[in-house]
Amino acid sequence: MYLSRLALNPRSRAVRNDLSDCRNLHRTILSAFPQANKAQGGARAEFGVLFRADTDPRSGRITLLVQSNAEPDWSRLPNDYLLDDFGELDNPAVKRIDEKYGALGEGARLRFRLRANPTKRLPLLIENRAGQERGKRVEIFGEEEQLDWLRRKGEQHGFRLLAARVNPNVVNARANPEGKVIGWRERSQPPMKFGSALFEGELEITDAEVFKRTLAEGIGSGKAYGFGLLSVASAR
Repeated sequence: MYLSRLALNPRSRAVRNDLSDCRNLHRTILSAFPQANKAQGGARAEFGVLFRADTDPRSGRITLLVQSNAEPDWSRLPNDYLLDDFGELDNPAVKRIDEKYGALGEGARLRFRLRANPTKRLPLLIENRAGQERGKRVEIFGEEEQLDWLRRKGEQHGFRLLAARVNPNVVNARANPEGKVIGWRERSQPPMKFGSALFEGELEITDAEVFKRTLAEGIGSGKAYGFGLLSVASAR
C-alpha cells in the first residue's frame, strides 16, 4: 500500500478547478494510475484509491493525501499542479505503508484524522411490486449526532473512540462542520452535494484484522469524492 503527499499550487487553474469540483479532482487523481478494468468496478476500486485534501490553518497550504494499493505516476499531473518550492521535502512524496499498518494490533492507541460524509437512511416508507424500497439516504447534522455516527462506525470497523484524559466523560474527538463538497455531472444538471465533517482525535484498536481492512477500504460513503480516508499515527 502506498501513501502519497502532494502540496498543491493554489495559482494553478487546474488545481482551482479541481478543488471546486470533486468529480474533476477524482478524475485528476485517477489519471496517475493505469487504465482500469471496468469489470472490477473501475480505477478507484481496483487500485484502492482514497484521498483527502487538507488545508493548513496557519499557512493556508493545501496538501492532498492519496492512498492506493498501486504506485501512482504523478508525472501525469498538469505541469503547474504542484508547488515548486516545498523546502527540503519532496513534492510529491510517495512511501510504502504496508509494514507500518501490518504491525498494528489490538489495544494500540492512535491519533486519527478522517473526513467523512456522515449519513443515515430514513425508515422504509414505500412498498412496490419488487418489495420494500430502501429509505432515502440523508445527511447527519450536529456535532454530537456526527460523533455518534463515528462511534457506531468504530464498532463495525474494529476500533473505539477514547475518552479524553481531562474528562473521562468527554470523547477526545471533534467534528468540524465544513461547507458542502460539490461535484458537477453536467453543467446543465443540478450539482451533487455532499455533507462533510472532519473528525480528529484518538482511538483504540479493538479488532486488528477488521481495522486493517478499514484502513485499506475507508469509512462511510462518498469515497470517490474525497471522503473515507482514515489517517493514523502513534498516540503520544
